[in-house]
Parts: sequence; structure tokens; C-alpha cells
Amino acid sequence: MNKSRNILLLVGSPGGASSTSASLGHYILDQLAVQGFVTTELNIQSEVQSSDLQTFCKTIDDAEIILLTFPLYVDSLPAPVINTLELIRDRRVKSQVNNQKLIAIVNCGFPEASHNEWALAICEQFAQEAGIHWMGGLSLGMGGVVHGKPVSELGGIGTNIVNALDLVVESIVQKEDKIPEEAIEYMATPPIPYKWMYTSIASISWIFGALKNKVLTKIGSKPFV
Repeated sequence: MNKSRNILLLVGSPGGASSTSASLGHYILDQLAVQGFVTTELNIQSEVQSSDLQTFCKTIDDAEIILLTFPLYVDSLPAPVINTLELIRDRRVKSQVNNQKLIAIVNCGFPEASHNEWALAICEQFAQEAGIHWMGGLSLGMGGVVHGKPVSELGGIGTNIVNALDLVVESIVQKEDKIPEEAIEYMATPPIPYKWMYTSIASISWIFGALKNKVLTKIGSKPFV
């Protein structure tokens, strides 16, 4: 396949198509499809459990740009994502796959986007070892505000997210080597300006979740202490 104008979305969330990671990636893919790009989506969680790894790897090789989206797991990437990146790196050492680019988008539930810095550094290190051009990464805090909803339906709370993603789309269309710093700044800006407001909403959601699962009386339990 001709790599020109071919972008692959790798969703690294166990939540798959209903995850925040997928929502962020879908917005970019939808905008690029209008621009004539060939877009492909793969869910890492399901693909690594598949026996058809050869087709999976071939799809990755055929992409001009790899868009990796994932949630933060303990200051790092989910284990299946790490395994996939190691697979790509090891294959590229043995094969000739040139002129690929990588963009990463990581989201976390913490109010501060700065918690994602180590995860993006890991992605950049992977790109260096695999010989892939690193275009940069976006870091979203308060990822719970998306909660798998289409980005275009977030309203005012998603303004900065949309601004960031639109700039990434423009940089891809213009064949730029880096995503704009402005896009990074937009995405890192808290969707909710007051941290106490976000944490209060998050606390209430925990209570409702406990009620739904009939474990409200156990919400303060510390079984591993």
C-alpha cells in the first residue's frame, strides 16, 4: 500500500471504541478523512490477543503516520501498549520501514496534565529506538470530562481539546515535522478551570458507582494495608 496520506489510529485503552482515548483519536481521523486521507483504526487490546499478528504488523508498516492514544497507567503506558511498541521496535530493527511519523495522545484522570510527562517521554524514546520520526505528544488532564463522548459533543468544556486537535490535523495536512506548541498548550489547559470543582464531581461519581454496585459501605476499605 502507498503510505502517502495514510494514517493509523492505535487505541491503547482497554475500553476500546467507547473510551476517551478512542474519542480523541476519532476526532482526528474524521477530520483527516474529509481531507482525503486513508484512515485505519486498530484496538491494541484486542489485536495483541489475536493470532493474526502478521496482518497487525503489516497494517502498522503501511501507515505514514501512527496516532497512538492511550490512558495513563501508573505514570506509564498500559502493558499491552508497551508490548506492542516493543514488537514494532524489534521488527523495525530487522526490516526496512522508512519515513513513518508518530503522534501520541495520553489522557489521565488527575486534574493536572503534568502527570502524563513520563508516559510521553517513553513514547519519544520508543520512536528514537524504532527509527520513527517523533512529531510530539498531547497531554490531557481531567480526562473524565470526555468519558468516551464524541469530542464534537463536549460543548464549551471541550473548547481547548478541539482547538488542540484541530491544530494537530492542520500540521498533518501541511506535512509538518512537529505538532505546534500551541496545540500542546491547549490540550494541557484544564477543561474545568477550578480543580476543586473537578475533584468534587469525581468524588460524587465514586459514590454513585458504589451505590450502583452495592458497595457503598465498603468505599473506605483498605484491604491491602
